[in-house]
Amino acid sequence: MSTYIVRRLLIAIPTLLIISFVLFAVLSLAPGDPLAQFAANPEVPQEVRDRIAKSMGLDKPWYERYPRWLLAMLQGDFGFSYASRAPVNDLITQRLPQTLKVIGIAYLLSIVIAIPVGVLVAVRPHNPLSIGATTLAFIGFSMPTFFTGLLFIIIFSVNLRWFPMIYDTTLEVTDLNSLWAQIKQSIMPIMVLALFQIGAMTRFVRASMLDNLQMDYARTARAKGLIERVVIMKHVLRNSLIPIVTLIALGLPTIFTGAIVTEQIFRIQGIGELLITSLQRKDIPVTMAVTFIAAVLIVLFNTLADIVYGALDPRIKLS
Repeated sequence: MSTYIVRRLLIAIPTLLIISFVLFAVLSLAPGDPLAQFAANPEVPQEVRDRIAKSMGLDKPWYERYPRWLLAMLQGDFGFSYASRAPVNDLITQRLPQTLKVIGIAYLLSIVIAIPVGVLVAVRPHNPLSIGATTLAFIGFSMPTFFTGLLFIIIFSVNLRWFPMIYDTTLEVTDLNSLWAQIKQSIMPIMVLALFQIGAMTRFVRASMLDNLQMDYARTARAKGLIERVVIMKHVLRNSLIPIVTLIALGLPTIFTGAIVTEQIFRIQGIGELLITSLQRKDIPVTMAVTFIAAVLIVLFNTLADIVYGALDPRIKLS
């Protein structure tokens, strides 16, 4: 096991270096000026703009700036934002809790609901509850989040006035009233994201279960006299979870990067909104930090998924 993990890490290091190099080159060569906000102001003379560019290191070509960024990143320093001049680490630390409150809860909720619903739909396909769950899963998966978000706003905010239209990022939970306000403003974005994720995961769980229900080992377990519940939960579900673990592991890094569309709709000042704003302003340090951390998380969770494979199926040898 340890040899496998070390080998995976040794492969991941050059992979992440290549990713960071390509990202830095693409972002640096993309059209746009990080100092456009100063260029648009006639009161800022050219000498001042040149000094600002030199202080940011923008007076040097991108291939000279990349090694400096890489060395600083290895020390945990992602530099300063071109737009706000604030440390990138502080910006991410400020935005991450808002993303975790919404996207993290929505993803966890979707996993908790999708797996048992997918199992039920596969085992009892003609049950009225299964038919209804399948229909809702197809609806949730078919509707994009921007449409669902706007629909929820029209129904629950404009017409019924149950929930606030805009997410208040500055809200602090200090008592029961503020806690209730936090819950109310979180319900719509969480449900929009969870509805889509539940639809996708339910269909995936259902397909995986249907494949394994027809396998020889399931028929053998029934022939030995095992009750159906034991066959499903101990044998079929365990083998069906192997591809599901891959789906969950690939989706977990998206919790960090945020739900870009949903955060824009509900004005949630999370990581996704920060990434979009940074791309528009060509704020390379912030964009690099968010995208590179997401790449690291993808590699990490893929490795963890492979380790879980061995726990789920002893036939899979990690060597």
